[in-house]
Amino acid sequence: MSTASATPKYKRVLLKISGEALKNYQTGEPIDAGVLKRLAEDIKEIRKLGVQISVVVGGGNIFRGLAGANNKGTDRTTGDNMGMLATVINGLALMDALEKNGVEVRVQTAIPMDKIAEPFIQRRAVRHLEKGRAVVFVAGTGNPYCTTDYAAALRANEVNAEIILKATKVDGIYDKDPMKHADAVKYAHIGYEEALMKRLGVMDAEAFALCQTNKMPILVFSMNEPGSIRRAILGETIGTIVN
Repeated sequence: MSTASATPKYKRVLLKISGEALKNYQTGEPIDAGVLKRLAEDIKEIRKLGVQISVVVGGGNIFRGLAGANNKGTDRTTGDNMGMLATVINGLALMDALEKNGVEVRVQTAIPMDKIAEPFIQRRAVRHLEKGRAVVFVAGTGNPYCTTDYAAALRANEVNAEIILKATKVDGIYDKDPMKHADAVKYAHIGYEEALMKRLGVMDAEAFALCQTNKMPILVFSMNEPGSIRRAILGETIGTIVN
C-alpha cells in the first residue's frame, strides 16, 4: 500500500457501535469474544494511522429500555437505566480487549461510578484523545429517554469529532429494509432532512437533528466487512454518508 493511500481523511472520529453488533446469535452469548478481538484490532490499526478515536457502544445485546417497557412491562425510566448500565458492561469488555491489544484506553461514564470508570468530563476526554488514548463513552447521556445514538451525536460534538462512524449490520442506508425487501435501493449519499422525512430509522430523529444543527456528518457502514473501519477512515467509498 502506498503512503498516499494510507493517509487518513479524518483526524478525530467517533465510532458508534450497537450492542447487538457484539452479540453471538448462534450461541446466544451477549458478548462475542471474537467480535471484541476483531474490533480491538481494527481500533489499534486506526490508532497507528494517527487518528484520534472515541467510541460510544450501545447495550441492546443485554437490555434495551424501550423494548423492556413494551414487552416486559418494565417502567420506561427503570428500563432505560438498566440499558445504560448494560452499555457500561459492554464498554468495560471493549476496554479489556483494547488493553490486551496494547491500546491505551479510558472509559468515561455519564453515571458516576468512580470505582470502575472516570466521570465524563469534556476537557479530560479531549486531552485523552490528544495524548493518543482511545476513549470509550458509556451510560449514554446519563438520562432516560435518550438513546445511545443521541449520546453518540452529543459526544461527537462535545469532543469536536469530524465525523460519526456508525457501524451497523448492513452496509449503508436503504430506502427500505434490505433484509426483507430484495429490491431495496442503497443510498450513496443522503441529506439529514430527507433521512428524517423518509423515516429511514438509521438514527433517531433527535440524534439526526443534533447532527444537522452542528453540521456533523454521519457515515453508516457495515462492521461485518473486514477492514471496513479502516476504509472509512481513509475516505474510501463505503456505506452511506449523511450530511
